[in-house]
Amino acid sequence: MNQDLRAFIFSMVRIVLPAVFLVAMMAFVSIPYTLGHHPGDPVAAESGAPRHMT
Repeated sequence: MNQDLRAFIFSMVRIVLPAVFLVAMMAFVSIPYTLGHHPGDPVAAESGAPRHMT
């Protein structure tokens, strides 16, 4: 493989992999936090406290 091509691919991998890792970590952290549970887990029963809808 050409040395210039190898350097280009290595520099692109050094940029793309951390960006993909950052996006994946944010998705795996923020989705369960927003839902209140992991997507595959059953939803826990809500408390029996009545809510006022106004």
